Amino acid sequence: MASTSLLKASPVLDKSEWVKGQSVLFRQPSSAAVVLRNRATSLTVRAASSYADELVKTAKTIASPGRGILAMDESNATCGKRLDSIGLENTEANRQAYRTLLVSAPGLGQYISGAILFEETLYQSTTEGKKMVDVLVEQNIVPGIKVDKGLVPLVGSNNESWCQGLDGLSSRTAAYYQQGARFAKWRTVVSIPNGPSALAVKEAAWGLARYAAISQDSGLVPIVEPEILLDGEHDIDRTYEVAEKVWAEVFFYLAQNNVMFEGILLKPSMVTPGAESKDRATPEQVASYTLKLLRNRIPPAVPGIMFLSGGQSELEATLNLNAMNQAPNPWHVSFSYARALQNTCLKTWGGRAENVNAAQTTLLTRAKANSLAQLGKYTGEGESEEAKEGMFVKGYTY
Repeated sequence: MASTSLLKASPVLDKSEWVKGQSVLFRQPSSAAVVLRNRATSLTVRAASSYADELVKTAKTIASPGRGILAMDESNATCGKRLDSIGLENTEANRQAYRTLLVSAPGLGQYISGAILFEETLYQSTTEGKKMVDVLVEQNIVPGIKVDKGLVPLVGSNNESWCQGLDGLSSRTAAYYQQGARFAKWRTVVSIPNGPSALAVKEAAWGLARYAAISQDSGLVPIVEPEILLDGEHDIDRTYEVAEKVWAEVFFYLAQNNVMFEGILLKPSMVTPGAESKDRATPEQVASYTLKLLRNRIPPAVPGIMFLSGGQSELEATLNLNAMNQAPNPWHVSFSYARALQNTCLKTWGGRAENVNAAQTTLLTRAKANSLAQLGKYTGEGESEEAKEGMFVKGYTY
């Protein structure tokens, strides 16, 4: 369906336009509506929020050539698992040290346009006492925020989940905007081995649509993320079949909730076989199936498709992204990676101060590789053995 907004093209957002220190003035609401009339009915559709122009600019800034998103929004519990893997205790000081390493990597903004933060990080300072948000802004990286409250069992389904967090979301997104966030993330999942049931798909799509509408009303560009989990033995055709149904449902409810398509970003899974499938797919096959899905389901008005890695190895995620950018696309086809950017970086750091520079260099190497992949210029030369290690975790939560 077409977007309900009628907006002209907007320039890329200059960082001074979206953050001025830590105090940002809220804009006065403005009325905007599209009136559709025929002989039988008169329908008024509310268009975008009073932040419409800013939403478009923010989305375009994040979806800028050669750049993608660093997802560093793991909950404190999941961050603790990461720290435990290198022998560190899960304390705020250790979380702060690791997050400082990430956001302060010199030159990170050349490859990274946005960083998704956990709530603690949004309000946190670096080990040097500077606000994390300010450090990102200085690197021309747009701060984002995870706003969902995690997955819980979906009663009446086939052992499936739904994502909670709509209660109180409006007040939270308004506060996050004031703190400097300019985009949001809400992750829900669909499991192929568990059906997926019609109930689970509808619940995922409706929750995403309500979250997206609320976020836009507060000035935050919503990342729409219904993740098709890698769990299962299914082949790539089954993944494609399910993904088509999920995305059709998602855009139906986005339109019903009058979400402005020019002011959202998508974070889909790539179309791949299940992680336990005997049939593996080449980057060219993944690209072919995934781009076919995008052409059939995603309106060109959407500015950016920021793929999640979903447990792929660092190398695999980069190769697949590169394959998708071998020809022009109607959208900015890029990345929003967590482990696929951080895995080797974390191991290199090991919790030791003397390893910070080496870890940051590793992060920049990985970010540059994905930057090249977004431009379709990645060759895969010189990759380490660590980058080839798979990271799939069955039933992964964070």
